[in-house]
Amino acid sequence: MELRFTKMNGAGNDFVVIDNRSRQFSLDGKTIARLCDRHRGVGADGLLAVEPAEGQADFRMRYYNADGGEAEMCGNGARCFARYSARLMPEKPASLSFETQAGVITAKLEGDLVSLDMGRPTDHRAPQVFDLGGASHEIHFLNTGVPHAVVFVSDVEKVDVQNLGRTIRRHEAFAPKGTNANFAQALEKNHLVLRTYERGVEGETLACGTGVCATALLHALATGAASPVHVTVRGGDTMRVDFTKDADGSFASAKLTGPADFVFDGVISL
Repeated sequence: MELRFTKMNGAGNDFVVIDNRSRQFSLDGKTIARLCDRHRGVGADGLLAVEPAEGQADFRMRYYNADGGEAEMCGNGARCFARYSARLMPEKPASLSFETQAGVITAKLEGDLVSLDMGRPTDHRAPQVFDLGGASHEIHFLNTGVPHAVVFVSDVEKVDVQNLGRTIRRHEAFAPKGTNANFAQALEKNHLVLRTYERGVEGETLACGTGVCATALLHALATGAASPVHVTVRGGDTMRVDFTKDADGSFASAKLTGPADFVFDGVISL
């Protein structure tokens, strides 16, 4: 069987995107992992599939990590999903909505930029100090569609992201599903630089949208920084996180804005 796909990237986080509105394709984890393999497949951090919505949204987004496992949400993937889905509509919309395992997401299209209403973050935890590899690290935690642990450091270039990220990702405190691990350095009060170890990719990626969102919000909580917060990712792009708070200081909403680019269209035999 031949699979038509589009290769896209959001701030360097790259994806295979397919139109599965007919539900013609039933991709198992092994096939998805092969498609995402950078030597034997298309190569990507994950796969996005467009499916019919079950409710009142325009579409349903299915997201699979490069290891073939399905995840609740992906911020950079959701922006790419929005631009791709807009191409499937009779007239290009100014905005659209789609279902995810993390809830319904609304996307606003602004040229090659996409703004996502990320909704209300959940599962905020007070910072905890962990002894990891013989050193103490204060870890902050927030779920912005998927779980994110964040460590604020003085110099992200000195962090062993692969090893420390893997240790945090699989720490018993985040069992059984694990967590993504982020390492952030403040350049200014409202500007951070970020490196992320992604669960499911099992390595550092050039960007992680939900990680950008979680890190910006946790930074705002820790420092009192006002909205918006800008975050520069490993791939060199800078994303913007706008947020609002309730009277009790908790986050009422978060919006993530960043690029979503088409790379190429292709066909591959399954």
